[in-house]
Amino acid sequence: MNKLTKVGLSALCGSLAAVSSAYAGEMSVAGGITATHTSNTGDVAGNPLGMNSGLTFTGTGELDGGQTFTVNVTLADAAAYSAANLSLVTNSIGTFKLDQGAGGGGIGGYDDVTPTAWEESWGAGLGAGVDLAKGVGSSMNIMWTSPTILGSVIKVAYSPRNGAAKNNDKAASGDLGAKKQGYDILLDINTAMANYMPNIFIGGSESELEAGSTGKARTSDHQEVVVGLKYAIGPLTLGAQTTGEFTGSQEGAETEYYHNRAFGVAFNVSDNLSISYGKFNSRRGFIGKGVNCCIWNTSQDMRETEADSLQLAYTMGGASIKIAENSVDNASYQSTTTFDKDGTTVALTLAF
Repeated sequence: MNKLTKVGLSALCGSLAAVSSAYAGEMSVAGGITATHTSNTGDVAGNPLGMNSGLTFTGTGELDGGQTFTVNVTLADAAAYSAANLSLVTNSIGTFKLDQGAGGGGIGGYDDVTPTAWEESWGAGLGAGVDLAKGVGSSMNIMWTSPTILGSVIKVAYSPRNGAAKNNDKAASGDLGAKKQGYDILLDINTAMANYMPNIFIGGSESELEAGSTGKARTSDHQEVVVGLKYAIGPLTLGAQTTGEFTGSQEGAETEYYHNRAFGVAFNVSDNLSISYGKFNSRRGFIGKGVNCCIWNTSQDMRETEADSLQLAYTMGGASIKIAENSVDNASYQSTTTFDKDGTTVALTLAF
């Protein structure tokens, strides 16, 4: 009997070990640190030195049946964890992702994807203060990405309350303003497998607006749209896109729309060296003069911000040096000359 017990226990232990091995996950850590020197005219003089550090913990595992999951937790700028997401990759129906509002969900991942050597033209060292089409990407959202078909995917994202909340477990956000539930849908057509075909993307977002939350009348729900393309030929990549955001406002002096246009060109001189030039133009239209029309109507009260950036990046293994020569006119949609800025940013990045 004792022998049978020992045999039974040995078999059980062996089976538990096999189960444990089959479902074991892995955790990896990646990160980096960037030191910068920023010299900008038009800003209040101060200490030009800056530093950004970040760590990303990535956990992966497998479910019974072959589905896989990934968990990402990011700590940026020495803060408590900044963002997290959980992805479930199925065998045949695509990927489901729960995101804590890191900004990449739905159309938020396409707010400006024009090619650059380093950063977006509005984010390379000068405070442009522009509004970006984020859809539900800045709020906790669930996104489904379809399986890839001929290089193309469909993305659908949904947020029960589009108000930029990042809730802990067993918690719910309070009243976050006029926006209620929202959803995004985007088609990313990437036929790069065929010669001389561009990557084209088009998407839209709509969030419900309730007048009772602000006491103001609304002409429509909050709507956003993004359209763009990128074209690569050899070491050269070109890109252009436009986005529109319609607030549904009809009260005097309120913002009615934002209209952004961007283009960029990047060239890989070698495996280590790349250069780029990009421009970003953003128009902010207000309700005024009794006109309620389209974003191209010049008779409305409209303010315009423009940013451009010439960049160079050189990589040496885990280290890279980046330089950006930047210019911004009418930052934060302010037309006085005090909001015109020029500057240079130099960065050293070490990654591990």
